[in-house]
Amino acid sequence: MRTDSLFSQQGSREVVLAPSRQFVCIDDRIGARHPSFDSVMIGLHWATVLLLVAVSATAWLHALAEARQSDLTTVLLQVHRSIGVTIWIITAFRLAWRLTGASLPSFPAAMTGPHRAVVKASEHGLYALLLAQPVTGLLTTFSGGRPFALFAWQFAPLMARNEMLQGAFHRVHELGAWALAALALGHAAAALFHHVVLRDDVLARMAPVMQRRVTRDLAGAALFQPEHSAGNKQETLPVLLTGGENAAMSVNRHPVPANSGGSPSSH
Repeated sequence: MRTDSLFSQQGSREVVLAPSRQFVCIDDRIGARHPSFDSVMIGLHWATVLLLVAVSATAWLHALAEARQSDLTTVLLQVHRSIGVTIWIITAFRLAWRLTGASLPSFPAAMTGPHRAVVKASEHGLYALLLAQPVTGLLTTFSGGRPFALFAWQFAPLMARNEMLQGAFHRVHELGAWALAALALGHAAAALFHHVVLRDDVLARMAPVMQRRVTRDLAGAALFQPEHSAGNKQETLPVLLTGGENAAMSVNRHPVPANSGGSPSSH
């Protein structure tokens, strides 16, 4: 009878512990972190963003000054031209770094093949326009047959004036500017869509400060999921689920034998 009593106690213990194993699994997407771009790529990316804002502003101000025949027209064109050349240099270095030593995270697993193809095409288009726009702008200047300034240097005319060629380069430069603006705005909108709607870490990979903030917010959040035991009258035990870098965790529970008067202990 003593042996039967031992088996009975062991069986009742298994009945109590078995349900607890059903609540150990936690969604590992909570607070999950994936590799980001390296610091060089991140720095060049945001430098390009700021320069694109500046070059767009100077283009708009130049057009306004030219329409009003302001004395600032030449200065604004010089600043616009210099920023454009700076963008070309940064983009060339960025592309070289990307093809050699850059750390590039993979696409999210949930991203479909067509979605990836669209992302790659828009990315290639951005690189092409970032390199082409300064070139068409300089060709517009060269074909004008006039002295021009670049940064702090003054240059003599490099070729005779050709109005037809200058008009063609200027038209291509304008069309490229609109195309670049559309691609850049679409790129930004897609990043915000991933961050706000899809709630993945695509934007955070290029902005680690946002990734750290999201991780801290998730780490401070707690969800309580009640555990219900089947086949016995064990009281509901709340299980604390916290988000963070290590979202999955195991919870050790030690049931209290009936009529023991003790309290559960954890290790």
